[in-house]
Amino acid sequence: MHLRSDSFAHGQPIPVKFAFGKIGDPVELSDNLNPHLAWSGAPDDTRSFVLMCVDPDVPSKPDDVNKSDRQVPADLPRAEFVHWLMVDIPPECRELGEGSCAEGVAPHGKKQPLGPPGARQGINDFTSWFAGDSDMEGDYFGYDGPCPPWNDSIVHHYHFRVYALDVASLGLEGRFTVADVRREMDGHVLAEAALMGTYSLNPKVPA
Repeated sequence: MHLRSDSFAHGQPIPVKFAFGKIGDPVELSDNLNPHLAWSGAPDDTRSFVLMCVDPDVPSKPDDVNKSDRQVPADLPRAEFVHWLMVDIPPECRELGEGSCAEGVAPHGKKQPLGPPGARQGINDFTSWFAGDSDMEGDYFGYDGPCPPWNDSIVHHYHFRVYALDVASLGLEGRFTVADVRREMDGHVLAEAALMGTYSLNPKVPA
């Protein structure tokens, strides 16, 4: 399989309009559009697709995150941050247009994000990030783009992956997570394709 985007090239910076946050004073909300994605070369017996976007470069400890007198050190162990989960994408769907599934930041999260007919979208990790914030907390379904710490000393890498499955549905409903998706698709993956883009909010660490 092959995954491509008209929005950015593999290994290159993701444009600001596809991000949740952009450089401001120090950060402000961005356009938060989902990027264009298109995939090809799926096996003939594909019955559905799964889409994920995961940043594996998130600080494992929040102590230094977004603190004006500190910098997140490069050698700090990193963890995953999920930006998008979509399952049960019908086999005839091979492309998602720019902004077709997400446009703008929705405080408290998008409850019914747009997507292909029959597809379902899980919660992303802004759900846990904003927990306890009365202005923003909620269940963040669908796509929300890059917003790495503005004082991080490394560039973040955003991995978009599409998986071709031999089942039409993973049977997931409601508030499902990446752990649920990985568990249910185990043993059902026929093929996969990946695309990676970079992003930084630290002016000293350009993407």
